[in-house]
Amino acid sequence: MQFQWKHHAKYLGLGLAALAASALVACGGGGGGSTDAGQGSLRLAMTDAPACGYDHVYVTVDRVRVHHSSSASDNDAGWSEVALATPKRLDLLSLTNGVLEELGQTQLPAGNYTQVRLVLVDNTGNNQLANAVQPTGGALVALTTPSGQQSGLKLKTNFQVQSGQTADLLLDFDACRSVVVAGNSGNYILKPVISVTPRVTSGIQGYVSTSLTLNGTLVTAQQSGVVVRSTVPDSTGKFVLPSLAAGNYDLVVTSDGHSTAVVPSVPVTATASTTINGTATAILPPTATMRSISGTASVGTTGTSTTLVTDATVRATQALTGGPTVEVVSLPVNATTAAYQLRVPADAPVKSTFTAGSALAFSGDTAAAGKYKVEASAAGRTTVQQSADVGTADQTVNLTFAP
Repeated sequence: MQFQWKHHAKYLGLGLAALAASALVACGGGGGGSTDAGQGSLRLAMTDAPACGYDHVYVTVDRVRVHHSSSASDNDAGWSEVALATPKRLDLLSLTNGVLEELGQTQLPAGNYTQVRLVLVDNTGNNQLANAVQPTGGALVALTTPSGQQSGLKLKTNFQVQSGQTADLLLDFDACRSVVVAGNSGNYILKPVISVTPRVTSGIQGYVSTSLTLNGTLVTAQQSGVVVRSTVPDSTGKFVLPSLAAGNYDLVVTSDGHSTAVVPSVPVTATASTTINGTATAILPPTATMRSISGTASVGTTGTSTTLVTDATVRATQALTGGPTVEVVSLPVNATTAAYQLRVPADAPVKSTFTAGSALAFSGDTAAAGKYKVEASAAGRTTVQQSADVGTADQTVNLTFAP
């Protein structure tokens, strides 16, 4: 199995030495799912969506486990795993704009796999900071991992390993949504948000202006208001959104103190990356007044008590005239108080059509200025949504799930 670690986002470009010393351990047969005769290869890469307000987010990887059945438990037969010869401590914010790091390759039985588990080293003994976070301008503190971490971070997926061929996957670790503040305690909890997608060679690339605060600028590729891939630009303003399947994507640029810039329906083919622009036509959204939308996430009750939903994620979306609807910002609520605060532009978003070989020409969408939908989602609960207009003032929006 080839396990590669890849990262793009609010991170620094940093290379890691390849680890060829990985070992496949076959843990018996059975356990559900179907297998084909023969052996194939599985190659994994890891990337990261931007982390909000952190200088470093460290995780220490011990091994990766895969299984044919999405419901397989820890001790079921049929697990295969890649164990690194030495656990590798990686900064999720250390790679950017599509840089890929190889960690070795090996084989596993051909067949259909529907579960991946990423096993991290515990913060114990001499490894108290094996998994840790450093808030911007603050000290490095231990990152509390889930109580069930010993069995690995469970990722449901569906991929096929064919005999004699390589399955190529990307693990997208969203550090921004995965690191959660625990009240005012100064503690941080890892609640992993990781998606598994095929890794392909196509994507979107271009430039934003270096006059923006680059580490506060986020570039995303979205479909139907859902972020598929995200990054921050490098020191030259260049951004790369790698490994996008063929299709159309809305390119969204958000930067603190600036309007949201949107380029709808950017086409991506299966064979090459789409180039949006060059340095001479770098995207520079107009300046904007920033406001906040804040509140808490809770469950509706008939009495005076309130049940907080501390595992919720809250996001603000904005519907542009004539489309599309895009996500502007998203954050997990506080893990103790269920409070949130989203920072959004009060001024009009700007939009430009994309035509290959032509310069982008942005114009303001005044009808959409300051108007947002605030949405809360949590596992096992129906998503709730409310409107918020920050055109003239900050807004408080308390989001209430059905009991």
